[in-house]
Amino acid sequence: MRSETRRYRTGDRDVVLDLTDDCRDFVAGEQDGLLHLFVPHATAGLAVIETGAGSDDDLLAALADLLPADDRWRHRHGTEGHGRSHVMPGLVPPYASVPVLGGRLALGTWQSVCLVDLNVDNAVREVRYSFLAG
Repeated sequence: MRSETRRYRTGDRDVVLDLTDDCRDFVAGEQDGLLHLFVPHATAGLAVIETGAGSDDDLLAALADLLPADDRWRHRHGTEGHGRSHVMPGLVPPYASVPVLGGRLALGTWQSVCLVDLNVDNAVREVRYSFLAG
């Protein structure tokens, strides 16, 4: 197994950040196996979705509908609505796995691997990349 942690700046707004190019770089030169990603944060998740055609914005809109940034949340510290960020990983999990075949991600044509972050209080996130050889 090979593993490393990478840092990403997500800023001060809700974001879907495409990690697919970094995933491709990480598995380049490997053989068959599995890329596993994990976000060691209680307020971020990973999604395999289409990007660039509006689906990333649609995901953020759906999460805003399901998890409004208001004062309904019992978990109350940070900005208003911060508690929703702690609920989000129940919907967008903090992990994802992608098959790797001959050193290439076996994603579908329109699939991308994305970091989803609704926590506007933390501008930097870590993602742990692990390659498990088959």
